[in-house]
Amino acid sequence: MTKLFVGNLPFSATDQELGNAFAAFGSVTSASVIMDRNTGRSRGFGFVEMENDEEAQKAVAELNNSDMGGRNIVVSVARPKEDRPAGDRGGDRGGFRGGRGGRR
Repeated sequence: MTKLFVGNLPFSATDQELGNAFAAFGSVTSASVIMDRNTGRSRGFGFVEMENDEEAQKAVAELNNSDMGGRNIVVSVARPKEDRPAGDRGGDRGGFRGGRGGRR
């Protein structure tokens, strides 16, 4: 099984539309558009799992930089998820920087 990353999705894309686009190249196990948990809107990327590695590679070759809903999507094999401590979103931000910002 191969997991694919799909970026630059149109914000109107649904799980079903994403799965249908990849189904033309083989058996799709799952397709999900990632949604922002605060707004409920698409974050503009998603993941597709395909059963067969060869079919997944063909989908990458054919769909990368192709048009979907007026946008050129980016398709690649997904990297493994990194183990990070809870609350760490990457970067070296240091400690708490609360306040209203700006000069008073």
